[in-house]
Amino acid sequence: MNQAANQPQNVSEETILASQPDVSEETILADQTAAQPGPAAAADSTVLADATSHADATALASSASATASHMPHVQMPDLPPRTHGTTDMSNATASAASSISPTSPQPTPLSTPQTHAQPAAQPTHPMPAMPAKPTPSTQPATSTQPAATSPQPAATSPQPATSTTNTTLAVLPPLGVQAGASTASKEDIARFAQDFQKIQENVSQVVVGKDVPVRQCITALIAGGHILLEDNPGTGKTQLARGMAHSLADDNADEAFKRIQFTPDLLPSDVVGVTFYDQKTGDFTFRKGPVFASVVLADEINRASPKTQSALLEVMEEQKVTVDGVTYAVPQPFIVIATQNPVEQLGTYKLPEAQMDRFLIKTTIGYPAHEFSIDLLKQVNIRDRASSVSPVISRKEILEMRQIAEQVFIDDVLLEYIVRLVEATRHHADVAVGSSMRGALALTRCARVWAASQGRGYVVPDDINALAVPVLAHRMVLTSEALFTAVTPENIIERIVEEVPAPQMGASAV
Repeated sequence: MNQAANQPQNVSEETILASQPDVSEETILADQTAAQPGPAAAADSTVLADATSHADATALASSASATASHMPHVQMPDLPPRTHGTTDMSNATASAASSISPTSPQPTPLSTPQTHAQPAAQPTHPMPAMPAKPTPSTQPATSTQPAATSPQPAATSPQPATSTTNTTLAVLPPLGVQAGASTASKEDIARFAQDFQKIQENVSQVVVGKDVPVRQCITALIAGGHILLEDNPGTGKTQLARGMAHSLADDNADEAFKRIQFTPDLLPSDVVGVTFYDQKTGDFTFRKGPVFASVVLADEINRASPKTQSALLEVMEEQKVTVDGVTYAVPQPFIVIATQNPVEQLGTYKLPEAQMDRFLIKTTIGYPAHEFSIDLLKQVNIRDRASSVSPVISRKEILEMRQIAEQVFIDDVLLEYIVRLVEATRHHADVAVGSSMRGALALTRCARVWAASQGRGYVVPDDINALAVPVLAHRMVLTSEALFTAVTPENIIERIVEEVPAPQMGASAV
């Protein structure tokens, strides 16, 4: 009676329930019946130690299973090194799901024998007469083997995430390498300067005495950007665009040059094209607009509505046109030369800042000098000067020149100098909105082309200073106080160039 009264105090009900998968009720009852009053304390301690050890082993196995399903990284140091290179994410997800699903329903008796089948099959538990220490010393080691091996499928689940991160970082181009990864050879630079000079001399026959605007337009063509010519009427803006178009040799005359005369009633479909129903074929056909050309002249662009002006945003930035969900590529090289008059603003629409930022360079032509004006009067019989020039270079050679310009070396000190110039526009007192990062990229591309046109395979500070005004001035928005004082963006850029110290190029850099 004392043994029956004391038994619930030594062995708790939770301990017996925890040891049920390993020790059956018949074994415990047989141990209790066979026990004598003399060795009652030893038998009780043996059963208590045996049940406690198996309860600890079962709790250890269940906690290991729970750990494998929730925190598999705990077992990662014990795993052998991976031998496979890459793992598919779908296979890794499937393996992780298969490893977690058997251990997640722990209360279900069907999933427990699958994970801990070996400890249940060992007949070492019903031995109450033997000492308690040797049996539990080997039993937990044997019972923990499935727990140590069971988290392996779950522990390998975070491995694909690590390999995926490394693969993603490897695909991304390293920063600071593209600008000066490889330098162009002297032969390539010499050929670049020669071809650049040929185009300049050919276009200068159309626009006489304007070498700087002509060089800026050719620079934008090679760099892959666009030009905005803002000047008074009759200064040769249209002639400059047509002269550049006629300087390029093209087998397909329809893709060489197109002109768009912007008017208030012009529609976006008149620029990019339209899809219409062809009654002869019974199908819908896309008719390309005038924007599908290497050189596109957008004459008086500010006379069109903002809706039509925005039709050029995609093609100017991405070099493609999307109509009715279908994307069409434009010929390469592609350049938009837009013109607008600073006077006679009646019936015009100012270009928004978002579209102004699409232009690589904004420049003016101005009136010719006195001696060049006399020469033009002597050639008064030539009515169309642009049609009198012949092609001197092909479109394929222009693309090759673009590749050479991308290999022109620019030092990190000059890159920092460009960033300082752009940041100075953002913190200037007279500027409400400074230049964006697109302006810094544009200045870098133009500086490399400008350096190669002068026969150098490297950029110097003078190249950056010469292009700072035409590249950055139109990207800024002045404050209302600055507008009242008649301050122009060009004046501000000139001040910034004077205030920001330029790096000194030594003999080692040259």
